[in-house]
Amino acid sequence: MGKLIVSLSPHAHGTDSVERNMYGVIIALMPALLVSFYFFGLGSVIVTATSVAACVFFEWAISKYILKQERNTICDGSAILTGLLLAFNLPSNLPIWIILIGALFAIGVAKMTFGGLGNNLFNPALVGRAALLVAFPAQMTTWPKVGQLGSYLDAETGATPLSLMKYAIKSGDASVLNELPSSLDLFIGNHPDGAGAMGEICALALIIGLCYMLWKKIITWHIPVSIICTVFVFAGLLHLANPIYADPVSVIFSGGLMLGAIFMATDYVTSPMTPKGQLIYGVAIGFLTVVIRNWGAYPEGMSFAILIMNAFTPLINNYVKPKRFGEVPAKN
Repeated sequence: MGKLIVSLSPHAHGTDSVERNMYGVIIALMPALLVSFYFFGLGSVIVTATSVAACVFFEWAISKYILKQERNTICDGSAILTGLLLAFNLPSNLPIWIILIGALFAIGVAKMTFGGLGNNLFNPALVGRAALLVAFPAQMTTWPKVGQLGSYLDAETGATPLSLMKYAIKSGDASVLNELPSSLDLFIGNHPDGAGAMGEICALALIIGLCYMLWKKIITWHIPVSIICTVFVFAGLLHLANPIYADPVSVIFSGGLMLGAIFMATDYVTSPMTPKGQLIYGVAIGFLTVVIRNWGAYPEGMSFAILIMNAFTPLINNYVKPKRFGEVPAKN
């Protein structure tokens, strides 16, 4: 029989809960979700609804019939949030059967295999995206143009800003970057020739969500700010050294960097606990993102950078573990 351990006083009661934080992040995602509906129309609605419903169903089914848990966790908001974040990392013309596979990987493999919420080592939504990217690279890298509100599987596609940046590096032709939308257009989502994943279309909507989460104290500034600053500095140095590399502002507002820095890297379970650890984690993610984007096989590197650093989170936590109150340093 386990022992009941009671710590010394003082004791403080807080209003924080899993449900409050999960639904708080979902609320913060609403501006980006509405923007995706506005730009992608029917395709965005279908992908989002399928992803959320599938994640909730798989968590319910696995909890009830495989893990045989008495208390089901589908009402705590974590499965809904995973479904939203998975949808935000997908093209708006992805077939439903592929979305279902991604949801199964996100919930069944990345989350429930480890014991459910709080035990997973890797961000579930990013595991789902990575699995689909490896298994279905053609479908996962075909990006519909915005404005096709009534189209789904037959939507016209185009090149994304990250694709243009990648081509400029491979070809050594800096003039390709002239085809990029302006920094303002990238910020507000005005790039009709090719957008990318549903949730990364508008940096402004994502920043509104960041401000909400900071206001509600759902997250702290350490991870998103350290990622963005690192990318800005590293990308800026590369741009100064050689014009085939895009300017740092365009790099920050392109692809899934803002989405990843604000909503994916800040996941409670898979990120470090202390402010110092979060800064180390964020700097490493920013550095890896630029490296993978410029010299990796894929135009986007944010997802892989976060997953790599998820694996290092236990080591970071151990390295920056704070001393217990009143602990006397050991003498050599």
